[in-house]
Amino acid sequence: MLWIAPSEKDAASTSLEKRLWDAADQFRANSGLKAQEYSGPILGLIFLRFAEVRFAIQRTKLEGAGASSRRGSRVDEPAAYHAEGILYLAPEARFDYLLTLPEVADIGAKVNAAMREIEKHNPQLAGVLPKTYNLFTSTLLKELLKKVSEIPASVDYDAFGRIYEYFLGEFARTEGQKGGEFYTPSSIVKLLAEIIEPFHGRILDPACGSGGMFVQSARFVAEHQKNPAAELAICGVEKTDETGRLCRLNLAVHGLEGDIKHGGNINSYYDDPHTATGSFDFVLANPPFNVNAVDKERLKDMVGHDSRGNPRRFPFGLPRTDNANYLWIQLFYSSLNATGRAGFVMANSASDARSSEQELRQKLIEARAVDVMVAVGPNMFYTVTLPCTLWFFDKGKAKTKRADTVLFIDARHIYRQVDRAHRDWTPAQIGFIANLVRLYRGEALEAPKGGAGETAQKLKEVFSPSPLAGEGRGEGGLRYRDVPGLCKAATLAEIEAQGWSLNPGRYVGVAPGEDVSDEDFKEQLETLNEELESLNAQARELESTIANNVAEILEK
Repeated sequence: MLWIAPSEKDAASTSLEKRLWDAADQFRANSGLKAQEYSGPILGLIFLRFAEVRFAIQRTKLEGAGASSRRGSRVDEPAAYHAEGILYLAPEARFDYLLTLPEVADIGAKVNAAMREIEKHNPQLAGVLPKTYNLFTSTLLKELLKKVSEIPASVDYDAFGRIYEYFLGEFARTEGQKGGEFYTPSSIVKLLAEIIEPFHGRILDPACGSGGMFVQSARFVAEHQKNPAAELAICGVEKTDETGRLCRLNLAVHGLEGDIKHGGNINSYYDDPHTATGSFDFVLANPPFNVNAVDKERLKDMVGHDSRGNPRRFPFGLPRTDNANYLWIQLFYSSLNATGRAGFVMANSASDARSSEQELRQKLIEARAVDVMVAVGPNMFYTVTLPCTLWFFDKGKAKTKRADTVLFIDARHIYRQVDRAHRDWTPAQIGFIANLVRLYRGEALEAPKGGAGETAQKLKEVFSPSPLAGEGRGEGGLRYRDVPGLCKAATLAEIEAQGWSLNPGRYVGVAPGEDVSDEDFKEQLETLNEELESLNAQARELESTIANNVAEILEK
């Protein structure tokens, strides 16, 4: 299915985010600092601006309450702010105080002191805030404070978060490959959240980066008129200490708290700081692909099941190849409770990998946990151009009518071309794919926030029942059906016939009248070549066995 949305580039270019970013980029040019050196301080000031807006609103409320209370004013009690999930800011740690400092003051030292003061009164941020403002001259810092002050105090809670996420995305883009370690494009994360539907429960990301999965899950809850802080218990693991601090800061910007374990050589392969096995309602992740040199000797006691038959972290075994993809996949699976759901990004190669990885994939499919597979086209990530696949698990699926099927979706030709090198999905496109899954599951459809009309029209075009086919009506007069070039609900027997492949392209096929693209042809050719190599290897083994048997007979 081909659906290329218009760019909307001109509208974005006049936004507040773009103006702020252009200003930040000027500071980079004038300071001579590398992206990783100036990104933290800039994000820190955006964070402080946001924190002060929320602090000021609460302070006004407390002043009003204090005037009519016998207890007197509580405006300077940190606990009165913490009770509402708001950070307490001492006078010398407030944005407006820093903004009015004269250039002759050592502004870098003053901002560093402000960050320390915030951590002192808000223990959840201990060791998180940037304190390298001495790298900027007072003149540059003064200009930066002025630019950040342009974010109006009137913008809503979510708008601040979006500005912050915009900066995270732009820093990821400018930092190249390193940026991919901490940022997953928001449209990918939004689709993951829409399909696993994290309404309430414990959520884990064992490769959490800057926390985008948690933020989007919270936004999903908020869009359903619930309080994310009350509905979600957030747990994360991040190997890099600097990125772990960025995650905690990102959560704070969105009014969230989480148990984020980071730094100190913590590694999700070997360490289980959240005692995750079987205990999470949701897992969301974008792990590093194709990692090698994992010390499997350290994992041998985490394989299979314990003496009581309970699954361990790697219940299906370890891959023989030097590739960690199926270690990650099993970690996501084993962390879920009996009704848990997972959504994660994975390299395309994992869907078709042979040998021991194929054996592991077969066990996973036979466990009836694989729910949906979505093929994603190239250029959706800032740091890599390669296509990828989104995997979705649902452990509760085994007790539903979907137990013996897997839904495959080919979304490679659904996108918006942002610029020459980058693509994303519009809200309407995300809504369409998510509602396709809901139709398949028999769930109620949802109107996306933005583009609802376009989503509804596209669903109607594709899934209105055909009277000629005798189809009944489903949700909203629509009914799931297999659509060549878009989706296919494949049975386990069909998947077994395809060598336990989870590659959507093998099942979805091509829509009538559409040509096979160069990309599809290359993928099909690679698959056929893999099969040929496998058959040739088997033939050589048989030839050797026959030759040895003949030699033994002749010797007798």
